[in-house]
Amino acid sequence: MTPDPNAIAETKPVAPEVRSVRPEGAMVDVMGGDLRREIKVLDHGLVALVDAMPRLVPEGQTADQAIVQAARVSYGAGTKRVNEDRGLIRYLLRHRHTTPFEMVEFKFHCAMPIFVARQWIRHRTANVNEYSGRYSIMPDRFYRPSAENVRQQSSSNRQGGEEQADQSTADRFLALLERTERMHAEYLELTEKGLARELARIPLPQSLYTEWYWKIDLHNLLHFLSLRLDPHAQMEIRVYAQAMLDLIEPIVPVTVEAFRDYRSGAVALTRLEVEAMRSGKAELDTENKREQAEWREKREKLGLA
Repeated sequence: MTPDPNAIAETKPVAPEVRSVRPEGAMVDVMGGDLRREIKVLDHGLVALVDAMPRLVPEGQTADQAIVQAARVSYGAGTKRVNEDRGLIRYLLRHRHTTPFEMVEFKFHCAMPIFVARQWIRHRTANVNEYSGRYSIMPDRFYRPSAENVRQQSSSNRQGGEEQADQSTADRFLALLERTERMHAEYLELTEKGLARELARIPLPQSLYTEWYWKIDLHNLLHFLSLRLDPHAQMEIRVYAQAMLDLIEPIVPVTVEAFRDYRSGAVALTRLEVEAMRSGKAELDTENKREQAEWREKREKLGLA
């Protein structure tokens, strides 16, 4: 029989061979079965941990185990290696071998004032989905600092404030915030009259709260924390960074311990600063005033001032 060239041969798809590997012992949830763990921040803000990867780890382990696994490119590191694992993680962080830390991820739900969000979004190493004022009505939530947190401009830090402002200045500033908050009522009226939400939101102040989901790997999270926990960072974002650190510590305790030892509690020295220490000089071999000021600050931290 002559085959029909127009006929389409019927072929059955071949299922790929799937090899399942199951753990020998019990697995535990790094979040203890919680759907979310939440910390309240500022007046209306929050930081909530809603997921982590890996979510399941061998009993007796934490998510630190995924870092060790990636570094060794192997499986099933036994409990007899717990001390070795801690030493490896500390070595990796100390020597800035960062890739294994990217194997751990965290997903947060955060609510913050818009001016904090604009600082925060400069860290372009996360996946972010923010509440949209084009699709939804912006909620009537505004950040209003206490009088104690109304700060004067710092004389040494161009970006920030330090000492508490005098009472008259603080009262005037808080009254200004109260006036801007009243715009929300007019905003609602305009949207009810049919004005496009994407335009109606324009006059709303930066003290208005927004929110987002923010997913990031551990390496980039530690970089974020090292910058935003720094005393030079604005207080209103430092409290968010601290809440994040508190939330991840039970999940990656060895990494957080190493982070405190080698990053957040450390002092990095430049070549000029090392030379100044070797020679016992109090000043750097430079005319740059900013570098000299930074060296004086480091000397104070090191107890050399």
